[in-house]
Amino acid sequence: MQVNPYMFREYDIRGKVADDFPPEVVVALGKGFATYAKRLGANEIALSGDVRTSTPRLLENFKEGVLSTGMDIIYLGILPTPVNYYSMFKLNATAAVQITGSHNPPEFNGFKLSLFKKAVFGDMIQSVKTLIENEDYEIGEGDEARYDLKKEYAVMLKEKITFHRPVKVVMDCGNAAGAINAPEIFKMLGADLTELFCDVDGTFPNHHPDPTVAENLKDLIGLMKTGNYDVGIAFDGDADRVGVVDETGDIIWADQLMALFLPGIIEPGDEILYDVKCSKALEDVILRLGGKPIMWKTGHSLIKQKMSEVNCKLGGEMSGHIFFADDYFGYDDATYVAARLVELLSKTDKKLSELKAEIPKYYSTPEMRMAAENDEEKFRITKEAVTYFTENYDCNTVDGVRINFSDGWGLVRSSNTQPVIVCRFEASSPEKMEEYKELVLDKLQSIGHLEIEAGH
Repeated sequence: MQVNPYMFREYDIRGKVADDFPPEVVVALGKGFATYAKRLGANEIALSGDVRTSTPRLLENFKEGVLSTGMDIIYLGILPTPVNYYSMFKLNATAAVQITGSHNPPEFNGFKLSLFKKAVFGDMIQSVKTLIENEDYEIGEGDEARYDLKKEYAVMLKEKITFHRPVKVVMDCGNAAGAINAPEIFKMLGADLTELFCDVDGTFPNHHPDPTVAENLKDLIGLMKTGNYDVGIAFDGDADRVGVVDETGDIIWADQLMALFLPGIIEPGDEILYDVKCSKALEDVILRLGGKPIMWKTGHSLIKQKMSEVNCKLGGEMSGHIFFADDYFGYDDATYVAARLVELLSKTDKKLSELKAEIPKYYSTPEMRMAAENDEEKFRITKEAVTYFTENYDCNTVDGVRINFSDGWGLVRSSNTQPVIVCRFEASSPEKMEEYKELVLDKLQSIGHLEIEAGH
């Protein structure tokens, strides 16, 4: 069967529903992954999906494909992605699939695949593609069981998290999957909760559920600036990424959030993992606390994999994926991360802005996203940029190219989910930051046409 090869990304399968996911293709995806998992010894797949309007149809098609291989299904329904991950620990599901478009626009959707408590990514995803192209499937009749995991997930969080005082929290679910259970859990934990866009609507009418974009946080920031609240929390489309706003209305980016968590976690010699987009401030804090900083590739699957390899207690990336493995399962769960932050605040008299002020100060751009005409052009421009900068500057090429300047850095890398090139710049002064930004962006524009996306 012919399928769009660009759907099969580095760490998930993603595409436009109308173009890439007609019923027969989704059935084939179910057959392909079930065959791949079955041949490696899996017995069942825990299946769930996010709140997008296309998700119910994709769930049915995928399920049909899985059952036709003789693989069993544990059907979990509409859920945030982290609850899907939890099924592998609570129900001992040997494989799990979450249908989600994450932070992509409403017309997109996708598939996050897990096997034996680990993410399926890279060559593994390509192996699934090969099975589909060759129509090389197992044949059988699987059984379907249905299970509601929401209550057990809530009980598990209650056992792990304690709010020591009623912290005033504003929660923006963006009408997305976090609304299914996060408000209820926070109230159960004793938060003084104000809800913003916490009714489910898969068309995302109020703002796009991507907390890495400041524009999407403006309603939350507006409420925080009234001075009546302690912390603002925002979730992405499937609630595996978190955005945070302090009591003054300032955004706390994910690398700063990791730095805030570190003192309660790190012991001398501990390796802490973060992606190439993170600030040098995080590295400074890790070193100050006696840890070992490890810079790694962007991508939730890639970070999780590396964390398990080096037995790391905390990892994260700028896009808002944060992974706790000190007292949690090592997967990215925005509800848990947000609850853990509120727990931290409930144990101190300091305000969130005061905790943030203790982190070393650098000047950095938010993540800048520049749209290329298509995926081919994105890869061509990135490849030429990597070649140019590595020939002329001191660079780290673990993921794209991170160019080290005298008192700052610039990053150029391909997005794994969209035809977009991602950049970020940081320096010890705003002037230097602008200088590095101009230098790198001018070079990129000389290689090919790129449109800087609004809000970045």
